[in-house]
Amino acid sequence: MLPRISNVWLISILGGTILLRGQNQPAGPLPSPLPSDEPISTDRPAIAASSIVVPKGSFQVENGLLISNDQGQRSFDGPETSVRFGVAGNTELRFSAPDYFRDGASGFGDVTIGVKRQLGPAPGGFDVSVIVFLNLPTGADALSSHGYDPELQLPWSRKLSANWSAAGQFALYWPTLPSQEGDARNLTGESTFLLDRQLTKSSDAFIEYAGDFPQRGGPRHLLHFGAAYRIAPRQQFDIHFGTGLSSAAIDHFIGIGYSFRLQVVRR
Repeated sequence: MLPRISNVWLISILGGTILLRGQNQPAGPLPSPLPSDEPISTDRPAIAASSIVVPKGSFQVENGLLISNDQGQRSFDGPETSVRFGVAGNTELRFSAPDYFRDGASGFGDVTIGVKRQLGPAPGGFDVSVIVFLNLPTGADALSSHGYDPELQLPWSRKLSANWSAAGQFALYWPTLPSQEGDARNLTGESTFLLDRQLTKSSDAFIEYAGDFPQRGGPRHLLHFGAAYRIAPRQQFDIHFGTGLSSAAIDHFIGIGYSFRLQVVRR
């Protein structure tokens, strides 16, 4: 699971849009969902989530492993499993399984549930979605927030040319602070921006900036790079790495992932 630009791990997979070339949908009375025969489009491994939903009746699973280093301490995080199921043409249900963390405090993290709705049509050829999450306090004592933490994400994307796409995300998080701080919440805003380049028919690469701006604590800035390769239209491998740009951010991390999509219900 990608760290939310610090030691605060975001259970909801701040994954993102690597394969963006299919996201610029034609204008019409309703936003155009991704056809079931289109190549897989994942949330991972970028921080910005995908701006489109999975096809109706599709079951998509995204997995990964992450190794990070912060102030000389190495951490391991996996399997970063995020499940997405298309329940309507422009709506999907989401579930993030608890990750196992191995660092100073080892154990499983919290579970996250959510729903995503693709909006539009937006002017200017943009694709826009809204994602609502709720983190459930199911994890180990040392890792769980011990609170029901809501999250809101607004990912967007736009195709710039045949090979280039731009994307980003605005988000708000309300994590519960440790009990010694009075069980208060630390309202955190987040903004990201990425450029994606189609390298071949089956591969893409991206560069991304992300910034976290918590109500308590210093801002956390991150520079993030990654690439994805589709071994089949509905299967993808990815690799990514990032480095912190501010003192409050994590030092650096590297991760790999595998995702696949199944059409489990006939459209």
